[in-house]
Amino acid sequence: MQNKKLHLNRVTLVSLLQATIQSGALEQGRAIHGYAIRHGIGMSDEIFETCLIDMYHKCGNPQMAALIFGKMDVRRVGLWNTMISAYLQMGQDLEAFRLFYQMMHENILPDLLTLANAILSCANLNYLRQGKSIHGYMIHMRIEPDLVASTALVDLYSKFDVTKARKMFESLGNKDVVLYNVMMAGFLKNELSLEVINAFNEMVKMSVWPNVSSYLNLLSAASNLGDFRIARSIHGYLLRHEFLKNVEIANQMINTYANCGHMLYARGVFNCVRYKDLVSWTSLMRGYVYDGHHYEALVLFRLMQEENLDLDSITLISLIQALSLLGCLSFVKEVHCLIYKGLLGRELFVINSLMTAYAKCGRIDMARCMFDQMLDRCLTTWNAMIAAYGIHGNHAEVLKLFEQMKSAQVRPDEVTFTSILTACSHSGLVEDGLQVYKTMVQEYSIVPCEVHYSCLVDLLSRAGQLKEAYNLVKIMPLTQHSSAWRALLSACRLYGDTEIGEAIVKQMLELELNNSSLQFLVSNIFAEKGKWDEVAQIRSMTKGKGLKKSPGYSLIELDKQHVR
Repeated sequence: MQNKKLHLNRVTLVSLLQATIQSGALEQGRAIHGYAIRHGIGMSDEIFETCLIDMYHKCGNPQMAALIFGKMDVRRVGLWNTMISAYLQMGQDLEAFRLFYQMMHENILPDLLTLANAILSCANLNYLRQGKSIHGYMIHMRIEPDLVASTALVDLYSKFDVTKARKMFESLGNKDVVLYNVMMAGFLKNELSLEVINAFNEMVKMSVWPNVSSYLNLLSAASNLGDFRIARSIHGYLLRHEFLKNVEIANQMINTYANCGHMLYARGVFNCVRYKDLVSWTSLMRGYVYDGHHYEALVLFRLMQEENLDLDSITLISLIQALSLLGCLSFVKEVHCLIYKGLLGRELFVINSLMTAYAKCGRIDMARCMFDQMLDRCLTTWNAMIAAYGIHGNHAEVLKLFEQMKSAQVRPDEVTFTSILTACSHSGLVEDGLQVYKTMVQEYSIVPCEVHYSCLVDLLSRAGQLKEAYNLVKIMPLTQHSSAWRALLSACRLYGDTEIGEAIVKQMLELELNNSSLQFLVSNIFAEKGKWDEVAQIRSMTKGKGLKKSPGYSLIELDKQHVR
């Protein structure tokens, strides 16, 4: 057209701008804008200017879009919607909400799309009060929400009141896959995994075809439940509908089987993935680590190296956890070098994991050297170093680090106090331990949990203060796997206090605690007193429940040889 000396008009330029949007061609879009300015085309035309703003947003120049929008004399609701939608698509929810607020302040009457986008921005920003105000405005103005607005409202309420979100969801007659996905995500956020599965079944029953997000929500729910039967059912469904060809779904399937403790099935899915990404490898590695197959995790990492994959921090943290549990000091050093070569040496969580690994492999000096060289230390860093000294029984350094931590204005959390109380318990520092507990409750207003109570019971028990420990056990919350019972029973056996020991045994038998180590400890106490009928009863109960005593072992690398 230009070669033929034909003049372009507004319609031509709008078509050209739409072409630049589809191809992401910012430079060509700017050239079209310049042509329009030079020839005075469309500069006061709402359609052209809206298309121009849309082009700049979608081609990656939001500042120019905002500049054009700010200079416009007349801005109708469609133009405001374009700007708000553009900010939402770029993840700038706060800017979208501010623009909506400005629009209302200028008395521009919003339409249904404006309100839906405003509610969506409130949902993403966790602005419940503002979202409810917009919903109230819709009710007051008798604006009936469409499917888009209803989905935004369900998304908003699911983050604060899942019951209200469910009622709104169930009241809607016309539901699409996006609405179902939003509701399932809300159930997941509120740890209602069974409801996710029910919603998915309803969606299929209503002939709403699931998409990738639907399957990811479903697999996340099955993973949270740790139900192998449900996982197998989902796996079969995915195979029939050929959705496992999607690598994202396959990765989540691997993670689900791993959380269910069935690594053989997880490896089977992994082997069937044709194009594996880093998440595929990392999901399987994390599964091996959490399931106790640390050597398999190490072998998998070697295979990853052969594939020349770029490692990320999550992969390396999983590997370091496996190595620390295997006691492989030489491999920890190798990974340490690999981290600095890969420029991941500044990532705090990776360094924290390395510190813990060195401590567990016997090199507390290396852990402390890394700690001292760090310029920025987060709470997790301090916790890792305190726990490392606790592992090595150095209670003096634990208490010293705690004082330094307070001087550095780092507020300790529950994990910090658990490590300190454990160190005091193992060193028999009753007064120091009680003072730390007092500081935790009174100075930092931390509500003691079962672990803290267990540490205190262990502390008092080791010091022979059995009555005080028993009084503490009586007020602490009871669970099926309380280590406090075991600590106190062991102390009763050590100090020969049969009165408290029998009282605890009686309570345990009434509660029917399904803990193998507790059951065997009770059996040994009865055996030492010659009460063989009770011993037979306990062992029969243990056998009937299929409980087995887990053998303990240590693993350390000595002269490049692993010794148990």
